[in-house]
Amino acid sequence: MPRARRSTDRRLRGEDGSASIEFLTVGLLLLVPTVYLVLALSAIQAASFAVEGAARQASRVFVQASSLADAEAAAERAIAVTLADYGLEAADADVAISCTPTPSDCLTRRGFVTVAISTVAPLPLFPEALGADIPLGVPIDSVATEQVSRFAGAG
Repeated sequence: MPRARRSTDRRLRGEDGSASIEFLTVGLLLLVPTVYLVLALSAIQAASFAVEGAARQASRVFVQASSLADAEAAAERAIAVTLADYGLEAADADVAISCTPTPSDCLTRRGFVTVAISTVAPLPLFPEALGADIPLGVPIDSVATEQVSRFAGAG
């Protein structure tokens, strides 16, 4: 019996240290994609917050302006500042402002101003050279509507 034990002990001794190597290999194979997924999801969420906040703030400042030129300038500033807070470029965003019931006069009392913003949330650590057939980001859209005050333009 003692001899059988020794041969078993010799076989087990040959495997010393292999569990740690297997753990490190499997750990890295699982950890790297998980970390990238967390980075990508946080970038998409940040862009989502940025676009939603920019649309909301732009519609709010638009309806509070006294003239159409001031309204457009204020909305442009609000969009630029809000997107910059989240690390996005305002030049990369598509902005559309529409008005109801009178499209020609956006500051009509009790009218509605709608601001729609769309942009692309860039994927982190993604080289642009590889992006010929693969999208470099996730499209993000947001729409906000605000009503012009019934007291607008009243002295």
